[in-house]
Amino acid sequence: MSLSRREFLKLSGLAALTAAAPPLFSGRQTRLGAGLGRVAYESVSVFDAPLLNARTVGYRFRDELLEFHYQLSPLAGPAYNPLWYRIEEGYVHAAFLQPVQEVLNPVLESLPETGQLCRLSVPFTQPYTYSRAAGWQPENRFRLYYDSNHWVTDIVDGPDGSPWYQITESWSGVQYYAQAAHLQSIPYEDMTPLSVDVPAADKRIEISVAQQSLTAYEGNQVVLRTFISSGVRNTGAAGLPTQTPTGSFNIASKMPSIYMGDNRLTDTLGDRFLTGVPWTAFFAEGGYAIHGSYWHNNYGAPMSRGCVNMRPDEARWLYRWVTPQASPSQQEVRGNGTRVIVR
Repeated sequence: MSLSRREFLKLSGLAALTAAAPPLFSGRQTRLGAGLGRVAYESVSVFDAPLLNARTVGYRFRDELLEFHYQLSPLAGPAYNPLWYRIEEGYVHAAFLQPVQEVLNPVLESLPETGQLCRLSVPFTQPYTYSRAAGWQPENRFRLYYDSNHWVTDIVDGPDGSPWYQITESWSGVQYYAQAAHLQSIPYEDMTPLSVDVPAADKRIEISVAQQSLTAYEGNQVVLRTFISSGVRNTGAAGLPTQTPTGSFNIASKMPSIYMGDNRLTDTLGDRFLTGVPWTAFFAEGGYAIHGSYWHNNYGAPMSRGCVNMRPDEARWLYRWVTPQASPSQQEVRGNGTRVIVR
């Protein structure tokens, strides 16, 4: 189920990639019955058929929005992720195309003292910073992406005069701003714990690295089974292995929103600076966690630097289900929680 270098280059389009500037979010609507996807990598290849050995007819670049007419899963695969999208010019594999929507939201009238958790509901948005000396400035080193989670801590008049939300990163305290209409408040009822009547000792998670799958159990009953993306076999910049550790662990900390990356900002858009990583449950020393991901759509193949990537909606379900239990207003909860077995 591993993704070969040749397959990776074919899917991403890096074999013929030249520099291209990604467009800004235009706010356009999809046609009735069509879907919308965001290119989540430097580039993706467009093929004339839904096959990895088909003829390449073009490339689309990071943050371009592609309307697709339908999706299909041909028997030719690839087996680890057979999903393809039909766009106007041809076919794009799902690996680096994030399905998105464009939903604008009413502005909150007030905020809880602890802040309000919100998810981005448009393909992406450009954050800004503010200082008395420089005024409003675009934060060009990163963007906020669909299905990322953010703690909103204030409502202000933004650079265009409309309401903007102040976002405060949980651990670092770094603050920036985004258009309020682009962030959707997550209702408390969508964050409350699940299966609270099930004894904590009866819950467990089993992750198969070989099968790239995650299964959640209540006793011997399966309550969730899905494909995931575990870590690739390599060594990261900090010397830590990037493959997911195997063994028996317990959920030690949960955070519904967290920054992940190289602890540095560069001027390269898309460098490893991941804001608002959603529904994170840490289970092993070294920062290994189960969490939602918005930077790829290639579940069934190793893609991460050691964490277990899940689809955001499934990661939210798991976050609510595992212990330790968290209240909707908690930015972090710690404890000796649900058992996690990685094989």
